[in-house]
Amino acid sequence: MAAAKLPGVPYGTWLTRFHELLRPDVYLEIGVASGRTIALARPPTIAIGVDPLPTLVEPVSAQTHIFPEPSDTFFAERRLHGVIRDRPFDLAFVDGLHTFEQALRDFINLETCSASRSVIVFHDTLPLDEPTQRRERVTQFWTGDVWKVVVCLRRYRPELVIFTIATPPSGLTVVTNLDPGSSGLRDAYDRIVERYRDAPFSTIEASMEADLCVVSNDWDLVQARLRAQGVVE
Repeated sequence: MAAAKLPGVPYGTWLTRFHELLRPDVYLEIGVASGRTIALARPPTIAIGVDPLPTLVEPVSAQTHIFPEPSDTFFAERRLHGVIRDRPFDLAFVDGLHTFEQALRDFINLETCSASRSVIVFHDTLPLDEPTQRRERVTQFWTGDVWKVVVCLRRYRPELVIFTIATPPSGLTVVTNLDPGSSGLRDAYDRIVERYRDAPFSTIEASMEADLCVVSNDWDLVQARLRAQGVVE
């Protein structure tokens, strides 16, 4: 069903393309699992992965650092600084716990470590249907309510440039024009979570493409967008 709804190349191909285009000095991944996506990093990239229970089975070629802990702990203990000091990351991929509030915290923490040309990519932002986006998992195919991050960021941070690629199985949302000095989301975090945590899927179901800024699964289109935003020359 997901492949029929979102035809074209899958998200892993997109991540490969991002690595090839951006050539990140520092790549940060939240939610490593088997290591299939962190293994896409290539030298001389420094790859940093965060996951409470990583089970790496894929060989890596880049210099790779794995932190087996929750992302909140990783950022609170300033682990990133221990690896790259004060350098920002260039590309980050968020595929951790599939709840809105955790994805929002990950964004807030990542942005403090970013630069103007950094790129954050969220997985699982295009739900298949109402059951698959529930906060409590009731289906094998599951995105959780990560989609709310897109709606939230568009409302509270309109200066961000956001679009969601319609790539199977569950979309990728790209966020640029980051500001490491911004504190608005952190200051309003509790209020934001109260507003969105229990928001029903029906609020966007009929207007998902517009509300989540969906663009087609087209590399030329996305590459042109990134170049227009100054992310790449």
